[in-house]
Amino acid sequence: MKRQRPRWWVAVAVATVAVLAMPAPAGAASVAPAYPPDFPDPFILRVGGTFHAYATQTGSTNVQRMQSTDTVRWRSPGDALPALPPWAEWGHTWAPAVLQRGLTYVLYYTARDRNSGRQCISRAVSLLPQGPYLDMSSSPWLCQLDRGGSIDPYAFEDGGAPYLAWKSDDNALNRPTSLWGQRLSADGLSLVGSPAQLLVSDAAWEGSVIEGPAMVSTGGRRYLFYGANGWDSANAAIGYGTCSGPLGPCTKVTSAGPWMGSHGQAVGPSGPTFFTDGAGALRMGYHAWSPGKVGYGAGGARSLWIDRVDFVGGQPVVSGL
Repeated sequence: MKRQRPRWWVAVAVATVAVLAMPAPAGAASVAPAYPPDFPDPFILRVGGTFHAYATQTGSTNVQRMQSTDTVRWRSPGDALPALPPWAEWGHTWAPAVLQRGLTYVLYYTARDRNSGRQCISRAVSLLPQGPYLDMSSSPWLCQLDRGGSIDPYAFEDGGAPYLAWKSDDNALNRPTSLWGQRLSADGLSLVGSPAQLLVSDAAWEGSVIEGPAMVSTGGRRYLFYGANGWDSANAAIGYGTCSGPLGPCTKVTSAGPWMGSHGQAVGPSGPTFFTDGAGALRMGYHAWSPGKVGYGAGGARSLWIDRVDFVGGQPVVSGL
C-alpha cells in the first residue's frame, strides 16, 4: 500500500486467483470508483453527517483530506498535515488514520525517519477532523527498527477502549511481514502495555507481504482485514482473519486465496478501511487501479472505492452501494 513512488515504477502481471476464498465476483461490488483520482491507503471517519477521508501523500500534499455528506460527491482534497516534524523526510508520508478522543482528533501516519532511513509512525492532533493537524515530536513515536520500520497505522475502538494496529516493514529487510496491535492510552497519544503480533504473511498468494490492517467488530466477533502482495501490481488483494480479542490471538481465514481480488474496473484492490454510514450499515473503503493502468509508470491512479459489507453466516460479503 501507500508508497508515493516515482512515476517510472511499472506494474507487474495479473493475479492468479486461488480456488478457495475467491475474490468478490464482478458485479457484486461497486462498478465505479467513488473518487477516481489518486487517493491511496484511504481512511474514512464519520463525524455526525459528514464523512472525512484521508489518504497517502500525492504531489506536494502530505496527507490528502476531503469530505462528503453522501460518500458519492467529494470536495477536492486539501492537506490535513501541512507541516511535518523536523525528523521526518518529505516525500514519504503514507497511510493516515484518525481517531476521535473527546474534543480532540488524533492523526496517525507514516513518515520517513531522517536518521535511520526507515519508515516510522507518528501522531498529530487537531480540534477539527479536517485539521490542520500539528505534530510537535522530535523523533518517531513507533518504529520497529529491528524489523525494518513500522507503517500503516489503523486506529479503532473495542469495548470503548482505543487500540492501534500496524504493519512491521519486514519486507525492507527481505523478510515476510507481520501485523501488530497495541492498546492506546485514553487520549490516544501513548501506547500502553506491549505489542501483540496478530498475523504473519505465510500464504503463497500474499507474496510475503501483508499490510494495511483494519479491525472490525460485529456480531460478537472480530475480523482483521489486510492488503497483500505487491502494492503496484494486479496481484494486490484483500484477505482477512478472525480474532478472539482486539490484540488477538487471530486466525487467518484466507490462507488459500484472497477474499477480494481484482473485479470489474477495480484492479489490485488493497488498503481496506471500515466505517458506518448514517443508517448504521458497514462500509469498506479501499483503493484500486484501473484496467490497463496498473502502476504509476502506466499512468495509473489508486482510486477510492467504497462497498457495503455484510456478514452472512460469519463471513463477510460485499455488495455495491
